[in-house]
Amino acid sequence: MSSIRHIAVLGATGSIGGNTLDVIARHPERFRASVLTAHRQVDPLVALCAQHRPALAVIGDSALEGELARKLAAAGVHCDIAAGHDAITAAVSGNRCDTVVAAIVGAAGLDSTLAAARSGKRLLLANKESIVMAGPLLLAALQEGGGELIPVDSEHNAIFQCLPGGRPNLGQSGVRRLILTASGGPFRGRTRAELSAITPDQACKHPNWVMGRKISVDSATLMNKGLEVIEAHHLFNASADMIDVLVHPQSLVHSLVEYIDGSVLAQLGNPDMRTAIAHALAWPERVDAGVAPLDLAAHAALHFEAPDLPTFRCLALAFQALRAGGDAPAILNAANEVAVEAFLTGALPFLSIADVVESVLTELPPQAVVDVQSLTERDRTAREAARRILRNAC
Repeated sequence: MSSIRHIAVLGATGSIGGNTLDVIARHPERFRASVLTAHRQVDPLVALCAQHRPALAVIGDSALEGELARKLAAAGVHCDIAAGHDAITAAVSGNRCDTVVAAIVGAAGLDSTLAAARSGKRLLLANKESIVMAGPLLLAALQEGGGELIPVDSEHNAIFQCLPGGRPNLGQSGVRRLILTASGGPFRGRTRAELSAITPDQACKHPNWVMGRKISVDSATLMNKGLEVIEAHHLFNASADMIDVLVHPQSLVHSLVEYIDGSVLAQLGNPDMRTAIAHALAWPERVDAGVAPLDLAAHAALHFEAPDLPTFRCLALAFQALRAGGDAPAILNAANEVAVEAFLTGALPFLSIADVVESVLTELPPQAVVDVQSLTERDRTAREAARRILRNAC
């Protein structure tokens, strides 16, 4: 029996956090949730602490530390309490955990993800923005710390499972292509004209997955798949020309790896994030994830098609940013976060998300990724450019 893994769940109140804690609870002899963090969701964090009894609870908003302390005491939960962005980074750097689930949404998760990598922890990466923004810095931090990164995105976890040794030198392993599958989101098959009046609620109704609102919008625009293309480039040292996207609406085939001998290996499973999470937590072993067995006979036909790039332009923009190199992916990500936020508040039409991203990429030619400070400054510049474009469009 393996020793117990002590796990920090960053973004514990989100969908990835909830699924992670579900898997942890199924295996108390193997896993313990030792650190739980949330941004501002005090009541949900208190409820999770009451259930999982971590050693440390961290709230990202420092102004809410007193409220968290009062409510934990009222719930009879005795654990250490910390607050603020730096407290999250300190938590993953210390000795309270050996495994970190990085599930904080967006650029806000970058510092803690890098800290976990530098600390030599097992890093379960669900925050794709960290590697999209700072792929070279994250890989350098992993090498410095001597830890290991296992992807939790279902597509990258699928590729990890289909490659010998997880992340080999692709050329020496006979790999021809990495093929990421995409559900196509809620608007697959629709024309641009049919997408002109899409509402945030419509965009957030994913046909197969239950996700947060931001990632749901990214799935609807196919930007999520674009970010995953960039992520795959860094995770598996694959050029843009070695990565393809295939629309597969059933979301049962999570990704494929094509080899030069004509073999294509695929990882299949029901669309449930607990499969990838359980695999990453227990790797190289496997544990029950609570996921129903896949009944292929019940599903009958599986459908595949090429993505509609003229309609869903965000995917093409992501490939463009990857090929441009440098910090272009970080610029892409920052502009997209601002544009999606504007869409969710009703300030930007759905189809204009891609327009904003394209305008920012054009305005800010790529620069080399040197360090976190310069990257953070470029992220800020890109967000300011996106907000200015939004103001001028109103």
